Amino acid sequence: MPHVPLAVSDKFKGKSEQGLYGDVMMELDWSVGEILQTLKELQLEENTLVILTSDNGPWINYGNHASSTGGLREAKTNTFDGGSRIPCIMYWKGVTEPGTSCNRLSANIDLFHTLAEISGAPLPEREIDGVSLLPLIKGAREANPRSYFAYYFRDNDLEAITDGKYKLVFPHRYFSYEDHLPGRDGKPENMSLKEVTKNELHDLRRDPGERYNVISLHPEIVLRLSEAAKEIRADLGDDLTRVKGTGRREPGLAKDYN
Repeated sequence: MPHVPLAVSDKFKGKSEQGLYGDVMMELDWSVGEILQTLKELQLEENTLVILTSDNGPWINYGNHASSTGGLREAKTNTFDGGSRIPCIMYWKGVTEPGTSCNRLSANIDLFHTLAEISGAPLPEREIDGVSLLPLIKGAREANPRSYFAYYFRDNDLEAITDGKYKLVFPHRYFSYEDHLPGRDGKPENMSLKEVTKNELHDLRRDPGERYNVISLHPEIVLRLSEAAKEIRADLGDDLTRVKGTGRREPGLAKDYN
C-alpha cells in the first residue's frame, strides 16, 4: 500500500476526488494495468506470476495519508491483525482460477519458497523459514501448507500465534493508535504505549477485530496453540519468555552467496 511521504505524477494529481492518497491509489492501479497489458502483448502471461501485496497494515496515525484496516485491531507497528493481516492478489494465466479466493493461512515469508519451487531454483543449505504456497496458487482446495503462524516482533518477541481461525496473544507491550485522533496531510498524531497483561484468545472468524477475549470458552484450543508456541520457542527462542532457542537462524551475509 502507499507509504508516506506520498507523491503522484501530474497525470493523476487531483483526479480521484479522495485527496492525495486516492490519487496515488489511482496511479498504482493504472501502473499495475500497464504491467498486465505489457505481459499480454509480449505473450508472457502464462509464464509470469503477478503478486500484489503489502508488508504490513496501514500507518493510520497519518489519517488521510493512510489506508484503512477495515475494522481490524490497531495498525502498523504491532502484531494485532490491523498491523499484520494484509490483502494478497495473485494472477497467473492458466494457473490461478479467475475470481476465486483462498482463506488458507499464508505469509510473505512463504513467497521465497514458493518462487523457488516454481522456478526450480535450489534452496540454500541454511534453513529458511517459510513454506511453498504453490498448491494454493494452483487451486488445490484441500491443500494446507501452513498450520500455524508465529507473530514475532522487535528483536525476537513471540507476541502471538494463530492457526488461521483462532489467535492466542501473549503478554507484551505495544504502541496503540486508539487514544488519539489521526493526523492529516502527512503529519502524524501520537501513539500510546499499552500492554497486554495476560493471555488473550480471539476467534478470528467471528471477531476479526480481536475485541473479545474468549480464552475461558476454549481451553482445548488454548492448550493446542500453547503447545505449538512452545515448540516454536524451543527452536527460534523468545525474548519475552527468555527462551534461548536451539535453532535460531544467523542473519545471511552477502559472502554466503558468492
